Amino acid sequence: MSEPYRLDDQVGFLLRLASQRHGAIFQTHMTNGLTPTQFAVLMRLAEVGPVSQNHLGRLTGLDVATAKGVVDRLRAKDLVTASPDPNDGRLRIIELSATGRALIPELTALGRAITEATLQPLGADERTAVAKLLRKLG
Repeated sequence: MSEPYRLDDQVGFLLRLASQRHGAIFQTHMTNGLTPTQFAVLMRLAEVGPVSQNHLGRLTGLDVATAKGVVDRLRAKDLVTASPDPNDGRLRIIELSATGRALIPELTALGRAITEATLQPLGADERTAVAKLLRKLG
């Protein structure tokens, strides 16, 4: 006879619980009403600089429609700008606005605090292992 299905042993359930915990921590720390996805877009732009909206979506794991919505909301907050690509008018180049660039040091510190709070129950070796395993799953 096979073992009974135990929800508490299922990776999807455990990932969802961990994600919910992280989401709650994120919301208590984050500024400017930013969502995790908006935060990811801003931090990726800080890493790579101006990039097409399509490429930005790929770099942050977003589909085309979601990337457009996130960029539009960040534009409304004056955190990014969008301009036509001079080489291909079909593309929009997204970059941090002056306001967005000025916010990056604070967001960096908040991101580190959120990660620290999320991983607080784990030891150093466990933290490294979790990050390595999540990269492998992603």
